[in-house]
Amino acid sequence: MSAAPLLSLHGVCKRYGAVEVLIDIDLEIRAGQVVALLGDNGAGKSTLIKVISGVTPADRGEIRWEGRPVHIRRPSDARELGIATVFQDLALCGNLDVVGNLFLGREIRRFGFLDEMEMERRTVQLLERLTRGVPELRAPVVALSSGQRQTVAIARSLLGGPRLLLLDEPTAALGLQQTTEVLDLVDELRDRGLGVLLISHNMGDVKALADRAVVLRLGRNNGFFDVNTVSQEQIISSITGATENEPRRPAHQEAAW
Repeated sequence: MSAAPLLSLHGVCKRYGAVEVLIDIDLEIRAGQVVALLGDNGAGKSTLIKVISGVTPADRGEIRWEGRPVHIRRPSDARELGIATVFQDLALCGNLDVVGNLFLGREIRRFGFLDEMEMERRTVQLLERLTRGVPELRAPVVALSSGQRQTVAIARSLLGGPRLLLLDEPTAALGLQQTTEVLDLVDELRDRGLGVLLISHNMGDVKALADRAVVLRLGRNNGFFDVNTVSQEQIISSITGATENEPRRPAHQEAAW
């Protein structure tokens, strides 16, 4: 029997007032796997990311981490499990340099003073593992390219040694070369055994990178796909609603994920 998924959601629901944003959502992510989370605007993707990252707790449903039930009620709960998130706005401080952004709020001190040399050493070590071109560490982040800022945001999320990374539209504002660099980075993280949940509107990125695709439509599951065998047209049909609300996967199919 295959090992339990890193993260699995079963029947997860979220309501804001009278509006049901997520309705009976199922999702599985395994170590060393990139799962694309797809859907039109308003499908519930961002809300689902917020539920998994602890920004907003689910109202109902079950969340399991490595097969055991867990409660994610706040971001610290997610971080303690090993879940890190890079939101679309990146949440970087433009006036701080790369080192300052990576260690903001978790500065390393020695004898009561900031240990700048140790923080810089760890920054170089981490960035060299992630990317071929290390940006100028002491330049303000606002002076970096969009791709370099995305790399800095991902590097910061990896400082705690997470096992699952949530990426919200990481290539949305990037050019072709910068997009390639970020996709290569995600591919490297998968090879190192991380699970990755990737929100993207770019079907080229999805076909190039993802192992599985999960489609949401109007707050519900509307398709589960093996990206290597499904056509782009089938995925798009599920996103647009040409194929409506695929039934929940039977129990015997859970292990295949």
